[in-house]
Amino acid sequence: MAGTTISQPSIGAGPLTHVADHIIDGGVLDEATALALLMLPDDRVYDLMYAAFLVKRHYQGDKLHRCSIVNAKSGACGENCTFCAQSSFYQKDTGVETYPIMNADAILRAADEAVEYGSSNFGIVTAIKGVQEGPMLDAICEAVRKIRASGRIAPDASLGVASKRVLEKLKDAGLQVYHHNLESARSFYPHVCTTRDWSENYETIQRARATGLEVCCGGILGMGESLAQRVELMQQVASLKPEHIPLNFLVAVKGTPLADLPPIRPVDCLKSIAVFRLTNPTSDLFVAGGRVQQLRQLQPFIFMAGANGMMVGNYLTTPGRTKEDDLELAHDLGLRT
Repeated sequence: MAGTTISQPSIGAGPLTHVADHIIDGGVLDEATALALLMLPDDRVYDLMYAAFLVKRHYQGDKLHRCSIVNAKSGACGENCTFCAQSSFYQKDTGVETYPIMNADAILRAADEAVEYGSSNFGIVTAIKGVQEGPMLDAICEAVRKIRASGRIAPDASLGVASKRVLEKLKDAGLQVYHHNLESARSFYPHVCTTRDWSENYETIQRARATGLEVCCGGILGMGESLAQRVELMQQVASLKPEHIPLNFLVAVKGTPLADLPPIRPVDCLKSIAVFRLTNPTSDLFVAGGRVQQLRQLQPFIFMAGANGMMVGNYLTTPGRTKEDDLELAHDLGLRT
């Protein structure tokens, strides 16, 4: 039965535990049902969250996944992604620092800091369309080997669109997870980026999977997409069956084309997390960018809404929460770290 489409559950006016049962029994949500769940009135958000929580608990238990990243090469990216402070198209207005690839020892020190945050995975991130074979890739592979040899944390990488050969070199160095986001639904992507085709993102994840790497793939919500396009993204991510899904909420950075977009309401963030879980029941689902800025006082509810993890420490160009605050959050919720 797993993965089959069985009769879709009606939304109705009562508790949504039958939706959770539908997913746990092997059903999947079609786009119409997922959209109806996203459109529930605010007074039904706790019903929706509980359904997603039941699915999360069935597949993930009470374990807490934490990951951290390092901005290993900052700024001067030739892509024109409208959300990104590191794009060369907007960087003179965003004021983001530019620096070349960090050396392996500096990346290793950042990985050691991630261990102190309780992270199990550490992502090496570069602002670039895609890392090519050469000195930058060599430095990253050296860092991956050192992180792997330390045995303290799993090395991951987010290096843009990657060829089969690049992915093979990373895997041979000891990389565990390759991360690359779809960013948005295919139908909305031309509003996000015109220097790259959406299919390049999708095919990169397919290549990483074929290479034998775990894959991490999600996107950003709140860039002006419709609710139907949010569901489209959820379905497209699900089609890749990623082990890990980072769910980001736009942090509108001054100087980027999206600087003046209003934030997503915290309650709508929770609805999106819940439907992402119901659409991707078995994946590790964690909230990354925008957790602090968009969820605000409702941050603890992400775990009730179906997330089983969070990114900790600082993000690429925006600050996160303190280690102490996030450790207290996990402890107070009784999450198993």
